[in-house]
Amino acid sequence: MSKVGFRVFKKIHRAPRELVEGFREIPVANIGDVVGRMFCLDARIRPMNKAPLLGTAFTVRARPGCNLMLHHAIDAAQPGDVILVEDQGDLTNAISGENMMLWAARRQIAGVVVDGAMRDADSIGEMAFPVYARGITPRGPHKSGPGEINVPISCGGVVVNPGDIVVGDADGVIVIARHEASSVLEDARKKLAQEIRTRQEIEDGTWNRKAYDEAALAALGCEIIDAAYGEQQQ
Repeated sequence: MSKVGFRVFKKIHRAPRELVEGFREIPVANIGDVVGRMFCLDARIRPMNKAPLLGTAFTVRARPGCNLMLHHAIDAAQPGDVILVEDQGDLTNAISGENMMLWAARRQIAGVVVDGAMRDADSIGEMAFPVYARGITPRGPHKSGPGEINVPISCGGVVVNPGDIVVGDADGVIVIARHEASSVLEDARKKLAQEIRTRQEIEDGTWNRKAYDEAALAALGCEIIDAAYGEQQQ
């Protein structure tokens, strides 16, 4: 019988590498726009450096403030995996720091996302290895477990399944379900192309603004008043 709460699943059905790579040049914001502005992690989970994030999800459910299972995950994950840690948003203890991130980078892990706290912010901030966290504290972690690896988790308010695609940039992190990634990629590419066209229209001065003019506002029920504030008739 499975020991629920303290177990490791060794196998993952990962999204194909070529599909993952398709998201490399697409901003997180564009991906979010084509999935109903859903599946973006809580805005309080922020990048600790400027390294872009892309890979397949390797999930960890940690006891808050305990990094035993994260240690094991760094040793067990494959190159190209992004380790996401459900730490219940706990900021009491840093679940990791510089040395563990150096080891993760050495093992060619694609990045680490922690719904909890990290430490060694200055040194991690200089790394070319992507790290995201909810907060920073110098207080170190416990190492006693329990926890789970490669089960569905909640990270930043988003359900993450092992093998999902994870993309991160300066705006934040988004998770794309493995079985939906092909259609999301197609739509995200179209959205990026549209954004590029819009930037050209801005440069040319031809950006269509009719959706935001007075007529459009009036159609939504906005009152347009041809007077200064306080001068309109009662």
